[in-house]
Amino acid sequence: MSEEIFIQQLKQEYNQSSQKVPQPQTYPAESVFLPSKGFFYPEKSPLSKGTIDVKMMTAKEEDILTNENFIKSGTVLDRLLESLIVTPNVKVSDLLMVDKNALFIAARRLAYGDSYGPLKINCRKCGEENNTVVNLGEMNEKPVDFGNFEKGLNEFEFTFPYSKRKIIFKLLSSGDEDAIDKDSKALSKIKKNASAEVTTRLKRLIVELDGKRDQVLINNFVENELLSKDSMALRAYIRTISPEIDMGFNFTCEHCSNSERMDVPMTVQFFWPES
Repeated sequence: MSEEIFIQQLKQEYNQSSQKVPQPQTYPAESVFLPSKGFFYPEKSPLSKGTIDVKMMTAKEEDILTNENFIKSGTVLDRLLESLIVTPNVKVSDLLMVDKNALFIAARRLAYGDSYGPLKINCRKCGEENNTVVNLGEMNEKPVDFGNFEKGLNEFEFTFPYSKRKIIFKLLSSGDEDAIDKDSKALSKIKKNASAEVTTRLKRLIVELDGKRDQVLINNFVENELLSKDSMALRAYIRTISPEIDMGFNFTCEHCSNSERMDVPMTVQFFWPES
């Protein structure tokens, strides 16, 4: 059989299969509780229910994790979530980051269990390498009083302690993070060796300044008027109100007994255990 005839047969088989009526898929899935409890999503959003159904990883998802184009573009983990989420009408870009991280943890536990490691971690004190295993089952949600918030609204008031300027800010979504990353990369091309990640993030966070929803006004404030003390105070306040999974674990060096809190690395390797 010539190569040309073989290719024609493949095309014919593909066209025939694409015309078939898709059959309902069956796969093991689990309902995952979102740290936000769906509180900050619009009422019509499927995410407002506070849960999302995620299926177990299959060979299809392993193909996604090894896709060189996805890895190079930095979209591989988002593609993975798109494939794993089975709740209808959910877009990864709509997920708040506090919920997205929780889904990564849930997906990893469904696929391989609670044990993550051994991780090769260099002690910050003595520099020696450690083989550390993290128990993902021990990660808990940070306690948050939802009684302080209005359901269905992703907006929060804050007054800067030093300048006394009043703002309304939001919790960032996955789509916001993508936009921040693109804006930061674009600015770095214009200004070589310059980083604008902090200001770019603040411009996305703040939606109102002194009662005005003017993006030009907000951008100018962030770039030229926002004090470092106020910026730090805002970030600290956001951490106190953000419902999220605590991504940290207690690390103790096996060589010098140095103990400290570290964050679990969230990379493609998170979904590729060594054994």
